[in-house]
Amino acid sequence: MYYSVYKNKLEDLIMISDGLKLKALFFKGQKGQEKFKEVLRKDDLTIFKLTIKWLDEYFRGKAPQVDLPFYIEGTNFQKLVYQLLLNIPYGKTITYKDLALKVQKKLNKKAMSAQAIGQAVSKNQICLIIPCHRVVAQNSLGGYAAGISLKKQLLKWENAQLPFKI
Repeated sequence: MYYSVYKNKLEDLIMISDGLKLKALFFKGQKGQEKFKEVLRKDDLTIFKLTIKWLDEYFRGKAPQVDLPFYIEGTNFQKLVYQLLLNIPYGKTITYKDLALKVQKKLNKKAMSAQAIGQAVSKNQICLIIPCHRVVAQNSLGGYAAGISLKKQLLKWENAQLPFKI
């Protein structure tokens, strides 16, 4: 396992890879990084160069068009939630409740808890690329593993449309 650091205006990002695909992307100090203790720094991996291109586009205020090979890890439920997160366009948001309704429909369930969605979203290991910051509560920002302040900055960065004022 390898890592590299991406410096930006908001907070440094830690990229983690097996050498071929991106396994994780965390803001420095974000919960979940402790899982990746035994990693070596290697800045010249192709996957890190592709990730940097993606992040450069994002931090230029554009919806990134770079296609990145990455792993979606987690339970089947979490993977379903992450696949749905990938469909949230740049600058848009979805509520935990509305995401729960989408999951409910996909799983053909009678009900789905917004809290269960929140738990799945909080386990996302590839921030920004799997845009968990675009999931909000009905009347507030909700949670964010890297902190609410950073979530607020990211949504402002994207000029995101919110169902409430922040």
